[in-house]
This record gives sequence, structure tokens and C-alpha cells, in this order.
Amino acid sequence: MSSHYVPHTRIPTLVFPTSVQASRHVALMIESLIRQNNSAGRPTVLGLATGSTPVGLYRELIRLHKEAGLDFSRVVTFNLDEYLPMAPDNAHSYKRWMKETFFDHVNILPANIHIPDGTIAPADSDEYCARYEQLIRRAGGIDLQILGVGRSGHIGFNEPGSTRHCRTRLVTLDPVTRRDAASDFFGEENVPHQALTMGVGTILEARKIVIMAFGEHKAPIVHRAVEGPTTEAIAASFLQGHPDTNFILDQAAASHLTPIRQPWVIGAVNWTPGLIRRAVVWLSLKVGKALLKLDDDDFREHELYELLREHGPAQRLGRRVFDEMMGSLCTQPAGAEPSTVLVFSPHPDDDVISMGGTIIRLVEQGHAVHVAYMTSGNIAVFDHDAWRFTDFVVEFNRLFNLDREKTECVKDRVQDFLRRKLPGQPDTVDLLNIKKLIRATEARAAAAACGIPPEQLEFMDLRFYRTGTIAKAPIHPQDIKDIVSLFERLRPSQIYVAGELSDPHGTHRVCANAIFQAVQDASRGQNFEVWLYRGAWEEWEPHEVERVVPLSPMDLERKKMAIFRHQSQKDRAMFPGGQDRREFWQRAEDRNRNTAKVFDALGLPEFFALEGFVQWRG
Repeated sequence: MSSHYVPHTRIPTLVFPTSVQASRHVALMIESLIRQNNSAGRPTVLGLATGSTPVGLYRELIRLHKEAGLDFSRVVTFNLDEYLPMAPDNAHSYKRWMKETFFDHVNILPANIHIPDGTIAPADSDEYCARYEQLIRRAGGIDLQILGVGRSGHIGFNEPGSTRHCRTRLVTLDPVTRRDAASDFFGEENVPHQALTMGVGTILEARKIVIMAFGEHKAPIVHRAVEGPTTEAIAASFLQGHPDTNFILDQAAASHLTPIRQPWVIGAVNWTPGLIRRAVVWLSLKVGKALLKLDDDDFREHELYELLREHGPAQRLGRRVFDEMMGSLCTQPAGAEPSTVLVFSPHPDDDVISMGGTIIRLVEQGHAVHVAYMTSGNIAVFDHDAWRFTDFVVEFNRLFNLDREKTECVKDRVQDFLRRKLPGQPDTVDLLNIKKLIRATEARAAAAACGIPPEQLEFMDLRFYRTGTIAKAPIHPQDIKDIVSLFERLRPSQIYVAGELSDPHGTHRVCANAIFQAVQDASRGQNFEVWLYRGAWEEWEPHEVERVVPLSPMDLERKKMAIFRHQSQKDRAMFPGGQDRREFWQRAEDRNRNTAKVFDALGLPEFFALEGFVQWRG
């Protein structure tokens, strides 16, 4: 699928198959602008953003600089925002982030870099912000402004309630924004309450604006920003009034737009099998009728008369989708003959949280289930758990009269660091290794609860994850080779991959992309199915599901017991950003039982719970 503009949006919206392609497109726009201005002897003034969204853009610009000679010596930059208070060398400083992510890798002049100063006194903020605006005007204004969008619709730190004409200023952060940043700061309590930000009015003065959004978690706010009315509740909606703004999306972020989600309400469509299934399932749930109870009037009254005319009558359409969804029900997910199955788990708990019931079923049916834990997951362990485990080891050695001198030395070293550790400060190697061990032992216990022996567990510890911080490096070529080697050694008939890909630079997406590359590299000599499961926070849409595995009450209880083994993650059982503080087992149970309720509502056989999968075909 190629890129395409979405019709009937209030802001021109360009959708790409992947965030990588979208980022490359924006990088080429910037390259063209810089080269044009360089040839004319003019500076290029860029407004820049931080966060996970523009990471791919900056990496592509760095590549263009190093491989294509893109010259940044005439580029002048103004960043959108900075936390307050925030020292420039702090691990969470946007100034430090920009240097490490972009500026240190291109030939931009330090004097041309402008980032709000997080060390100013709040009392001096008005005067400082006025000077920042003046610097932008003296530079000739911003040629191209890069933006991301927050879940609350904020651009920069222009939170809900920001006006169309607001300028650079000191703001108080919205609770949603602070919760979304909580994981980066190792706790919401460590997130600053204030920030300096360019105002909406300042942003709208840029000659061209590109706003980027990637991942399913951005889809709801993108829909409201580009299809809803202009409102102070969503700062991004003010971009509707700018003469040259483009939304750049990947498919996931565009998924809630009406022309994509319900294209039949916009106009004539090409009724592919997948779109027929989407429309009929949507109609069934909309009118509250089972698939086989839909009638012609249901289609006519909900703008599906063309579908009815081309592929009807209603009875035929309902039966068609009913049969397709009945075909997705599977009690033997790996077949009747014993085989080797490989489950990839990005973190040490994704396997049991997301498909624990299916794993239990596979083991019971005699398949050799191997689980590959792709990262250590150590940054998700709380300091107090590491402290407790150092105490345990020392007391264990004392109880059995084992050598205590070395373990007490490690304990003292680790606990001394923890006493002095600042919020968000990176862990020492000792502490990272202890946290890694905690996650590994929990993974073994969870696998045992599913019937998997420890010799069938692979702890890959892929290189891209080994930064010790939330920010991750790009996938390493050796990581892909390690996955290919695993395929060659195990020769699986099926592999399962986490398909929760909301964050374009998150661990799940990076791991999935590495696996997909490895599958392509290994495809000449092997033949196996690739199935995608969803993570802890979301389920496949009912029209997307290609396989569902029924779970009995006992299956679900065993799955929950496996999840319980991950005790260090108990306090982290929340949505990204912390808006749902139910524990992982509760999220998993609710998700699996809700999938069964949806199938029941469609008139399919009633089950206690279901786990859903989609096949990846390359």
C-alpha cells in the first residue's frame, strides 16, 4: 500500500503504511528546503519537537547528512518546549535529548540552536519568553515547524484550554500529560508540574507546519483534531486554520478517521472481502442484532445500500461473515500433530499476559513450546524490589552459612547507590543486573505455571534494549542474526509475535520489526506460520481477528496464576501513562472475556473467554 491523502478532513492528512516511510517523507521535505535555501545563501529556520514521534525523522536527517552531504551549517532551530525546573544536563532535559538524539550528529552551529531554558526562575518567565519570541522574529520566523500531538490534543505544552492567540509562556501541565510522562520519569511524582512552551499563536506563525502522529494510541485524538470542530479543548484543532499544515500519519494513527474506519459513509468504495467483513460486523454491533438476523432495512438505514446492492441480500452478507468468523474458532492452534512452537515475548511477561491461555493449550496438546524473551525488562523493576532482593541474598547466605563477604559487599554498594539515587537517574551496572535477574526468575516461574520447562526458555537480551534508560537504540544487525539462529536451531512450525505496535519506537514495535526482518532472511530455508497476538492493553478489532482460541474458566485461572508470578510488575499494572491502574491479570481477564462477549453478540457460539490472533503474511 502506498501513501495517500485522506479525503474529507479539515487538515490535509497524508497516510503512510509505516512510521518509517512517514518519517522519511518529512526528512526529504526538510532536505529539499535546506538545500534550496543553502543554494540561495539563506538560513533555514526549523521549529523542532521532542518525544518518540520525531526520533525516526532525526535519524533519517542524520543519515542524509552523513551519506548525502546535507549541510546544516546554515540551519537555525527553535525547540517547542522544556520542563521547568530542568537542568540542561538532566537525563530528562529536552536540551540534552536534542543533543544526544540529533544535534551532536550533524554540523549545526551551537549558536544556531535555541531551546527554552529550564533553569530560569518562574518569576522571570514572562521576560524570558518575550525574548524567545523576539529571537524567532529576528531569525525571520520559522520556515517549517515540526509537531507531535499528545493524547489530550496538546501541541508543544499547549494544554486543553490554550487559546488560539497564546504566545510563548510558562504553563502548568495537564494531569494527562504528566501521567503520559510518568514512565520516563520513573513515577508520576517525579514529573515537573510546569513547563515553558511556544504558544499556539507562535506556532501558527510558521510558514509551513508538519504534525506527525504514529501508533494506535494517537488515533482517537487525530480523529478529533482533523475531523472535529476547532476548540480550545484540543490545541491541535487550531491547525485547521493554518494555510499550509499537513498531518503525517502511519496507518495505525489514521485508523479512526471516518474515510478509513467507515469509508462507505463518504462515498462509493471498492468492496474488498476485508471491507465487507468490517462493514457487516460494524452494522451488527451498531444495531444490536446477530449477523444472521440482519435484514435489508438495517443496511439501507446505515448508509450501506451500495454493499447491499452489490453483494446482498442481507441474508447472504450475514451468512458470509458468520461463516468467516466461525472459521476463526480454533481449539487446536498448532494442529493435531506434535510440533515445535516459538513464542516471542518482548518483555519477560508479555507471553503470559497476552496469550497465556493459548500457551497452556499448546502445552496440553503435546507441542514443544519455547519462549524467547527478547529483552531483560530490567528498567521496569522498581528500586525497592532490587533493595529487597539484595537483602534476601545476604540473609540466605547467612542462613546456610555460605560465603557472605562478597554478597554483603555488593549489597552495600547497591544500597548505597539507591540511597543517593536521584529521580530518573540511570541505574548502575550492578543494579541493572539485579533487576535483570529478578525478571528472569519471574519469567521462569510464570512459564512453569504454564507447563514449560526452563530448558525451553531463551533469554536473548537483545542489544538495542541495553541502554539502561527508557530511550532505546535502533535495532542492532546482530539482534536479527540472533533471531535467525534461533529459527535454525529450533525449526518451529509456528511463531507468535507481539502485535501491539502503538509506539513507533517502543520495545514491542522494535522487536516485531526485528522478527519480521529475520523471518524474511530465514524464509528460504524454513516454512512456518507467523501469528500476531495483542499486548496487555488492547485487542484486535472483531473484524480483524483471523483466529480465536477458546479459554475455559480453568484455562483463564491458570493464565492469571502465571501472570501473578511477575510480582515485580504488580505496581506497574497500568496503561501507558497510568490512566488504568487495574492489575495486569484484571486487564487480561477483562480483555479475553470481552472478546467472547463480542462474538456472542454477533451470534457466534458463546464462550467464557477468547484470545485473538492475526496472521502475518509479510
